[in-house]
Amino acid sequence: MAVRNASHREKRKGMVMPFQPLSLAFNHVNYYVDMPAEMKSEGIDEDRLQLLHDASGAFRPGVLTALIGVSGAGKTTLMDVLAGRKTGGYIEGSISISGYPKNQTTFARVSGYCEQNDIHSPNVTVYESLLFSAWLRLPSDVNTQTRKMFVEEIMELVELKSIKDALVGLPGINGLSIEQRKRLTIAVELVANPSIIFMDEPTSGLDARAAAIVMRTVRNTVDTGRTVVCTIHQPSIDIFEAFDELFLMKRGGQVIYAGPLGYHSQQLIEYFEAIPGVPRINDGCNPATWMLEISTPSYEAQLGIDFSEIYANSTLYLNNQELIKELSTPPPGSNDLHFPTKYSQSFFVQCKACFWKQYWSYWRNPSYNSTRFFFTISIALLFGLIFLNKAKNIKKQQDVWDLLGAMYTAVMFLGTQNTMGVQPIVDIERTVLYRERAAGMYSTLTYAISQVAVETIYNAIQTTLFSVIIYSLIGFEWRAAKVFSFYYFMLVCLIYYTLYGMMIVALTPSFQVAAICNTFFLSIWNTFSGFVIPRTQIPIWWRWYYWLTPNAWTLYGIATSQLGDENAEVEIPGAENMALKELLKKTFGYDHHFLPVVVIVHVAWVLLFLFVFSYGIKFLNFQKR
Repeated sequence: MAVRNASHREKRKGMVMPFQPLSLAFNHVNYYVDMPAEMKSEGIDEDRLQLLHDASGAFRPGVLTALIGVSGAGKTTLMDVLAGRKTGGYIEGSISISGYPKNQTTFARVSGYCEQNDIHSPNVTVYESLLFSAWLRLPSDVNTQTRKMFVEEIMELVELKSIKDALVGLPGINGLSIEQRKRLTIAVELVANPSIIFMDEPTSGLDARAAAIVMRTVRNTVDTGRTVVCTIHQPSIDIFEAFDELFLMKRGGQVIYAGPLGYHSQQLIEYFEAIPGVPRINDGCNPATWMLEISTPSYEAQLGIDFSEIYANSTLYLNNQELIKELSTPPPGSNDLHFPTKYSQSFFVQCKACFWKQYWSYWRNPSYNSTRFFFTISIALLFGLIFLNKAKNIKKQQDVWDLLGAMYTAVMFLGTQNTMGVQPIVDIERTVLYRERAAGMYSTLTYAISQVAVETIYNAIQTTLFSVIIYSLIGFEWRAAKVFSFYYFMLVCLIYYTLYGMMIVALTPSFQVAAICNTFFLSIWNTFSGFVIPRTQIPIWWRWYYWLTPNAWTLYGIATSQLGDENAEVEIPGAENMALKELLKKTFGYDHHFLPVVVIVHVAWVLLFLFVFSYGIKFLNFQKR
C-alpha cells in the first residue's frame, strides 16, 4: 500500500520512508455532550448540548488547511472528533479515510496529532524523544539504521539538528523554548511517518519570528505530500496566506466557509463580498481579521443574515458535497487500511523501548534520586549511631522496645519519603502517557512494567545503602539467612511504598490530591503498624485492619527474622525474666514459624499495588476532552 509521492517538492525534500497519501472526508458530523449542570440550573430542559452542527468537509494530501473560528466556534472540538481524541460525548455522522469508514485503531497508526500544550518527557533529549517515537510507531520491519536515518532527516526538515542533544525540560522552567517545543511536537509526530497530521494552534503563544519558523516547518511537512490540518487563532496575514484552503466556523459549531483561499485570499474575499450587505475589505487589511469580524453573531444580527445558511445554499457547498462524495468512494482496486497487530511493535520491544526512556529519564533526574539516597543514608546513620550495637546488648525489655522503635521509625520515614517523592514524577509522566497512548505507541501494561522496573532498580540501591549502614551499626547478627531476610523485607517494603505512591496518583486527578490521600492513609498505616499499639492490645474487632496494613507485615518480618529465634533472657520490670522470642510472641504476637507467610504476603502487596496502578493508568483518564 505504501507508495512514494512523486511530486517535485517531495523529491526536493527527500523522504527516506515511503508513505501512503490519504484523504479525510466527513459529512453531517454532529457532536453532543451532556448538558452541564450550570446550564440546567438556568432552566434549560435539554439533556444534551450540541457543540458541532452538521459539519462537512474534506482534507486532501499536499493541501494545507486552516481550521479557523472565534473562541467557542468548535475548531478544536471538530479536530478532536476527526482525530478520535474525544474521551466523552456523542458523535453522529460519517468519517472516511480515502473512501473507507474510519477505524480509530487503524487510524492512529497513520495519523499524527500535535497538541497545543507540547507535552514531552522532560529528562530526555530532543534526539531521544524522536528516536523513541520512531522506535514504537514505525513498522516493525524497519531496521535500526533506516530508523535513525529517518529521524535525522526529520530533524533537518523541522530544523532541530542544532539542538538534538538538548534536554527537553519543563515548559517555562528549563530546557527548550516555546518555539523549539512546538517544532519538537511536530517532529515527534512526523517520525511516525503519518499520512494525516492534525495540529492544534501550532503558532499559539509565539512571537512573529518564532511563528514564521514553525509555519515554515508546517509548510515543509505539507510539501512532502501529507494531509495537514491546523487550527489557527487570529493569524497574521503572513501566516494566513501560507495556507491553501480554509475551513471557517462560527460560534455554535456551524460551518460558514470551506474552500480554497486563492492568491492573496482572493477567492475567500470574493465569496464574502458577494453576500448582500457585507462591506468590502480595506486595502492592506488582514483578510483573516476582516473575515472574523464580519462573521461575528453581532454582525450577522446587524445584517439580518445567517452565514451558515448562506453557505449551505451556495454553489461552494454543492461542490464540496461532490468532493466529499468522491473522496468517500474507495478508488478502484484499492484496499482498506489493515494492520495485523494493534501496535507496531511486539510486547517485548514495547517494554524495551519504554524501559530505555524511563532509564534515561531517571538517570537525568538527580534532584529526585540524590534526595532519596541522601535521606536514606542520613536516616541509616542517625538511627545506627543512636542505637549503636543495641542488637548485641539486649538485656532489658526497654532494649527490645528501642530496637523495634528504630526499625518502625526507619520504615515509616523511608517509606513515606518514597511515596511522596515518586508522585510528582508519575504525575508529569502520566500526561505524556495520555498523548503516547492515544497515538497507539504502546500498551499501558508495558509502560507500567518499565516504570516499576526502573523504580525497583533504584529501590534496590537505596535498600543496599540502608542495610549495609544500619546492619553494621546496630549490630545485627551477620548470618546469611538473617542478612538476606533483612534486605528482602526492606527492599519489598520500599517497593510497595513506592508503588503505593504511584497507585494513588493513578487513581486521583493530580499529585496534590494524591498527597492529601497520603496524609490520611499513611497515618492509619502507622497507627496500626503494630508498634504504637501492639496487635495483642488492639481491640479484637479492629485487628482485621492490622492485617490489612502493609508496614505491619514489614515490622513483623524484620523483628521476627532478626530476633524471633533468640533464647536470650530479657529482664522485665516487675515480672519474671523471659526468653526474647517468647517476649516478642506474647507482647507483639510475633511468631518465628509464621515467617514464610510474611514473605509471601510482601509479594502479594507488591502485586496488588502494581495491578491497581496499571488498572488506574489504563482505565482512568483525567485528561477530559
